[in-house]
Amino acid sequence: MKHGAQIQFGVILAAAAAIALTVPAGLDRHQAHTLAIVLVTLGLWSTGLVPAFLGTLIFFTLLLIPGLASPELVFSGFTAPAIWLVMSGFVLVAAIRVTGLGTRLGNAAAPHLSRSYPGLIAGLVAMGAALGFLMPSSVGRSMALVPIGMALAEALGFERGSNGRTGVALAVAFGCNIPSFAILPANLPNMVLSGAAAHLHGISIGYTDYLVLHYPVLGILKSVAIVALILRAYPARTGAPAAVAAPAPEDAGGGTRQQLWLLGLLFVTLALWATDRFHGINPAWIGLAAAVILLLPRVGLVSPEAFRSAIDFGTLLLVAGVLGLGAVVSASGLGERLAELVTSVLPLAPGRDFANFLSLSALATLTALISTMPGVPAVLTPLAPDLAAATGFSVEAVLMTQVIGFSTVIFPYQVAPLIVAMGLAGEPVRALLRVTLALALLTFVLLVPLDFLWWKLLGWI
Repeated sequence: MKHGAQIQFGVILAAAAAIALTVPAGLDRHQAHTLAIVLVTLGLWSTGLVPAFLGTLIFFTLLLIPGLASPELVFSGFTAPAIWLVMSGFVLVAAIRVTGLGTRLGNAAAPHLSRSYPGLIAGLVAMGAALGFLMPSSVGRSMALVPIGMALAEALGFERGSNGRTGVALAVAFGCNIPSFAILPANLPNMVLSGAAAHLHGISIGYTDYLVLHYPVLGILKSVAIVALILRAYPARTGAPAAVAAPAPEDAGGGTRQQLWLLGLLFVTLALWATDRFHGINPAWIGLAAAVILLLPRVGLVSPEAFRSAIDFGTLLLVAGVLGLGAVVSASGLGERLAELVTSVLPLAPGRDFANFLSLSALATLTALISTMPGVPAVLTPLAPDLAAATGFSVEAVLMTQVIGFSTVIFPYQVAPLIVAMGLAGEPVRALLRVTLALALLTFVLLVPLDFLWWKLLGWI
């Protein structure tokens, strides 16, 4: 895998060097050098040859030393609301882990899931999807649900490597990751898109608008498809259930009172997110307020030590880098040049709504193959006004088609939390591929046309 990544990055590096040295037609020297740095950065992020945060720091350095962009522009991602939404998500996940709330919810549902294999798979996917409304971290959701799923698999007699155990691991992995692409604060690419839209175009994406537009198809119907594909690829039958041992949380000292207090705070936070169109408060500031409450002495649930261990500064750097990359692409004029290239290749034209919708969805999906999932908004958001002019769609509609792309996983490497979940479950990562390939095909054959009709019904197109 690493050798293949080295070859891939070598090709990207050679292309970047060629662009920087030859200055292709249509670009000036400044744009050519900027494009070369952008390609190198995307290559580092997508191949994983270095940690993502180091790729971000390299991006900052390569722009600042030769003066290709101002510090204000390069570091502009740090002022975006998305950064604070991610940070507050870390605090919420820490509180759920410290109090043992995730394990308690899982244990409460366990007796209802062990009656049949299809019910078990569907229930675990549904639990993962439901946690997406409460825990804004796909890895955190996996950490809460994987122990429950594996305990159930063991109680039902599924041995390591069996279809049943693999199916359980896949249900947790996909349930904790895929449906939550349709919930605004739940996954990193969603938050990057929200931050980039506000940062570059002054467009505030509302929690409810995002949920209503995406969740019926990309959340609910895609979850049904995931269950069907897992049952088909990994069929099994349950045995007589044994007693399920409740996995202990990392720090289960919270107790019922703290869990209820946290659950109440989560529901208030969720309610404020869902009603943002009425009160106008950015979801990031609502999340920040919840994080502050959880960190307060005596009142809060997250200690300074738990806070320090929960905050992943590498992820914060990645988000800031992705947003900064989008700002640099837009300010340098590269966005306009790339938009001209894209519109000349894709069959985009006003009045061809379905072809436009399919083309934009495919563009986002293909972009995700060569960049990280959070990199999709960084690459495509600067192009949104030009793509809107080419299609006749609104800028908001063009931005929202990115969600179809970065929620369509073709290869497991595109979504690291999927791999993390399988690792936590102790099951092979290659099992993911049988489902991701089939799900991607089903998405474009069935779900994208249905999504188009849903968008039409809502008046987005």
